[in-house]
Amino acid sequence: MYKTPDGKEIFVLDGHVHFWDGSPENQSNIHGKQFIDCFYAYHTNLSPKEELWAKARFEKYTEDDIYRDLFVDGPDDMAIIQSTYLKDFYKNGFSSIERSTSMARRHPERFIVNGSFDPRDGEKALEYIHYMKETFDIKGVKMYTAEWNGDSKGWALNDPSAYKCFELCDKLGIRNVHVHKGPTIIPLSKDAFSVDDVDYAATDFQNLNWIVEHCGLPRLDDFCWIATQETNVYAGLAVAMPFIHTRPRYFGEVMAELLFWIGEDKILFGSDYAIWTPKWLVEKFWNYQIPEDIAAERGVQLTDAVKEKILGLNAARLYDIDVAAKRAQLAGAPVQIAAE
Repeated sequence: MYKTPDGKEIFVLDGHVHFWDGSPENQSNIHGKQFIDCFYAYHTNLSPKEELWAKARFEKYTEDDIYRDLFVDGPDDMAIIQSTYLKDFYKNGFSSIERSTSMARRHPERFIVNGSFDPRDGEKALEYIHYMKETFDIKGVKMYTAEWNGDSKGWALNDPSAYKCFELCDKLGIRNVHVHKGPTIIPLSKDAFSVDDVDYAATDFQNLNWIVEHCGLPRLDDFCWIATQETNVYAGLAVAMPFIHTRPRYFGEVMAELLFWIGEDKILFGSDYAIWTPKWLVEKFWNYQIPEDIAAERGVQLTDAVKEKILGLNAARLYDIDVAAKRAQLAGAPVQIAAE
């Protein structure tokens, strides 16, 4: 839990976290190395110097590392682990639901683990959705539309095969669809992360919540025009957050645009751990104010109440978390420093 300088306790639900294995031992080919090297470049270019990790730790961190970084040293109360398989690049997958769930079982009160699927797998994709729901009772999935699958270098949310999968998600009560619509990662195609298909899927599946991770960057304008008309489209701040350090005015532009177009109830905090750790992101965010000229032009304010929604309350609503009850539960199961 984050305690503000004046002593107020803020519930933090980190909406975009990974438990990955990008180590050389797990890389299937040069593309696995390219992918994790690109992640590491984001880490080194956008992090404060005192927050930089050694490359080996970044490639594969431990169960104790993630727990300490999020909940002991970090301000998170809960975190949503997102699955990203990248089976063409990694022998055992990059971030699988099985590996993440095994880790999360040590602290089930702290973690939500989301699944993933590839609609290009046809009937096997539908079977896998059933498997994830029956085995892990997932409440959300992460979609990676630029992922390679054999000869295919990407897919779209409005592909017929994808619609079959979303129909099943709707039927099974898997309501939260997190979609990577942000910067490209070598060797994936930037165009395969276009936000255009969000417009179709959100319109056709009103019962599903479409959390557009990275808020469409570098396509923020397109995203905002879509999200303002689609009531079930939300903005995830992962990747946008570290600009609070490297380019604070640009971060202010992003936040002002989101607040102007889609409002304070549809923006979700995400650290994108382990590219960045939540401690410095949350601290800087709480103390941040949008530059006056930018805020005045849009007629928006980043108040403490707005920050509290973004840091945890909005995501808690999507995942049916009773914040008061969760606070009480966590108070009875305090951070286990001894677990280290």
